[in-house]
Amino acid sequence: MTSRPDSEQIIIDRGGAQLAVRVHPEPAGRPDAPVVLLWPAMGVRASYYTPFVAALRAAGLAVVVTDLRGTGESTPAASRASRYGYPELVDDVGAVLERLKSRLDGRTRLLLGHSLGGQAALLHLALTGGDQVDGLALVAAGVPYWRRYPGHRSLLVLSGAQLINGVAGVLGSWPGWGFGGRQARGVIRDWAYTVRTGRFPRLDGVDAEAAVRTVRTPVLAISVEGDPLTPHESLDELCAKLTAAPVRRERYVAAEADGPLNHFTWVRASAPIAARIATFAAELPDRR
Repeated sequence: MTSRPDSEQIIIDRGGAQLAVRVHPEPAGRPDAPVVLLWPAMGVRASYYTPFVAALRAAGLAVVVTDLRGTGESTPAASRASRYGYPELVDDVGAVLERLKSRLDGRTRLLLGHSLGGQAALLHLALTGGDQVDGLALVAAGVPYWRRYPGHRSLLVLSGAQLINGVAGVLGSWPGWGFGGRQARGVIRDWAYTVRTGRFPRLDGVDAEAAVRTVRTPVLAISVEGDPLTPHESLDELCAKLTAAPVRRERYVAAEADGPLNHFTWVRASAPIAARIATFAAELPDRR
């Protein structure tokens, strides 16, 4: 366990891998503040979300950020020896919740996922029933189904995903050439399957598509204007799968951010999104 002046790091062993979990202090005067557990996008270090963490804390929320397996301070980095895919990323969500149980008991807790992190958070709820979680917030997250990309981008997404999958298969991992950072072959395989079919892969023998339709956890789903990787249609595709959950569907636009946005830069102008998440958290049932 390591600490910085403004946070504490917890390391969770995961059978040859280690997850780095960064726990930030509760907002001043709010020891029982709702807790947001943030899951990053593919290849994005937890430290990138520092402005977003600050905005969430300013909005009255406690924040925990975990580097995805093989990324940032979570080790080891993906290599030919890596055998994990979506099932392990999803299990990691449960491992963090279990490790932090004593800190979370009695408090409202939300999973908050960006891009791939949003998929992992949702699939955790689908496979476990979500009893440990009160709400799910998705930002620039969706189903990257190639048919949901507008215009000529659709075929570019399909061909690009399959090319990346082919390279990962040949090399044993994806080196991160211009997309997604260094990734295990299994992660790329499962992601490329979703791009190609619009469906989540089976996870340890479980039909994830059917399981997602059983999720009843309240969801706040925010897409970002100017996002070429997860356009509004991609998040609409994901929301359509949530047939049993109450879903609040919103868009974050450049006018609200006072500047241009894309899949990543929204993090630097995230105060309005943090405010929406705080409002969403405040409306969830109190656990006490």
